[in-house]
Amino acid sequence: MRAMILAAGLGTRMRPLTLETPKPLLKIAGRSMIEHHILRLRAAGITELVINHAWLGEQIENHLGDGDRLGVSISYSAEPEPLETAGGIAKALPLLSPDQETPFLVVNGDIYCEYSFEQLPAQLSENTVAHLLLVDNPEHNPDGDFVLQGQEIVTKKMDTSASQLTFSGISVLSPRLFAGIQAGEKAPLAPLLRQAIADGQVTGERYCGYWVDVGTPQRLAEVDKAVRTQHGI
Repeated sequence: MRAMILAAGLGTRMRPLTLETPKPLLKIAGRSMIEHHILRLRAAGITELVINHAWLGEQIENHLGDGDRLGVSISYSAEPEPLETAGGIAKALPLLSPDQETPFLVVNGDIYCEYSFEQLPAQLSENTVAHLLLVDNPEHNPDGDFVLQGQEIVTKKMDTSASQLTFSGISVLSPRLFAGIQAGEKAPLAPLLRQAIADGQVTGERYCGYWVDVGTPQRLAEVDKAVRTQHGI
């Protein structure tokens, strides 16, 4: 399986830190956010990576190079302007799934998560186009994003055992999910997922470990402190 790290955002909520540095290169415990992802992916045996970028993207390429020093192989998908999540993935599909059939892992570059990527399914069932990792709702998203009922993500609660949870930004996706998007087209991911959920094509799992959407300078400082404390740095 190949993996894509989404790194093309403008990082507007993180300003002024991102005025001269792309958000994925901001550091947590002395290491850039994107490197934390790369090392966890490598530990899971996923070494063929694709990274998209737009704002200050040359800094990302200069910092990571071809990935050799980190034990991976990195290809880049440059976007003259951000194409949003689904648009960026669609543009990178030839790198992610050359046969246009094999699913791939996607992780947001602006989260910190200690999930072990090898736990994600390497394949999706014939009728499934996405598998999402969900987390408990953080303070900034109290209503959550999706309903998890067993191992299926559904449009609404059908029984009291279902949970309304937040999308972690980590998923396994099928190229079929992006069949209607042209390379270079701007497109968000949420509408594609919601339609696939309505069609009964999305599964999910709940992660209860450490996860943070590192969207603001305050959260970056909090995560940096927590990780340093946890690892005695």
